[in-house]
Amino acid sequence: MRTAVYLRVSTAHQKPDLQRDALLSYAVRSALTVVAEYTDIGVSGRHAGRPQLQALMHAARAREFACVLVWKFDRFARSVAHLVQALEEFNHLGIRFVSLQDHIDTQSPMGKAMFTIIGAMAELEAAVIAERVKAGMAAAKARGKPLGRPATPTHLVARVETLARTTALSIRHIHHTVQGRVSRSVVGEIVKRVRHSMA
Repeated sequence: MRTAVYLRVSTAHQKPDLQRDALLSYAVRSALTVVAEYTDIGVSGRHAGRPQLQALMHAARAREFACVLVWKFDRFARSVAHLVQALEEFNHLGIRFVSLQDHIDTQSPMGKAMFTIIGAMAELEAAVIAERVKAGMAAAKARGKPLGRPATPTHLVARVETLARTTALSIRHIHHTVQGRVSRSVVGEIVKRVRHSMA
């Protein structure tokens, strides 16, 4: 089975040798043929932009291998939600995922059960976060604290409306003209509203 190995260490002073040796040894014992190795060095697990992980996912979508082998979940995924997202994509692509230290193999019955449990935990985590946000907003509202982005000053709205009505300037140019004192999205909303009413 064509296999990709993913390694990660958090600092440039650490070496991935321990992970690599264990994973390559496992691959030999399990008759897995390692065809690619991806190593992120000095990158936090929380960092979304790990270049080698992105390269691995790109190669997976191109079906360049049939199995992904990692040392531990926390070396691979930056959160439970990210892990579930990746596992769901691997499952869709028909790619086996093995986490050596966690004793998880998505091809085994136990691995499939663990995938279901992890997915349920991710849903629970998302629900808890959503409830906390709602509770925080309700508490802020009860204290009279205004919610949402602050209202755009009337004189700036009038300025954007005038520019939208009397010029052919693009949204980007109008945003630049008001020197960024109004967000680009708000400028876009005003310009579209004004020009739609003129059509």
